[in-house]
Amino acid sequence: MSATHLAAESSRVAPRPAVQAGVLGTLSTVFRIWKNRRAFHRLGEMSDAELADIGLTRSDLSVATDAPLGADPTVRLRLLAEERVETIEDAARRAA
Repeated sequence: MSATHLAAESSRVAPRPAVQAGVLGTLSTVFRIWKNRRAFHRLGEMSDAELADIGLTRSDLSVATDAPLGADPTVRLRLLAEERVETIEDAARRAA
């Protein structure tokens, strides 16, 4: 077998791992979003005091539910909680 035959065979095989990696990456993303949505729905079962302990409010949950179906609502919740912490820290710095 010559080098050109090997090169031709390897070029036909090369796209497969890339396609498989793309499919596995997509499946991984879908699974992560599904898992995070399940955790998000469990947050709705928590009391307001429990939500406050983790830096969230009931209205934060309402805002995050407006995300499209394919989006991860926990990302929006993290951003809301981080904004709230920054606001509180800014207010504390101004008061000091």
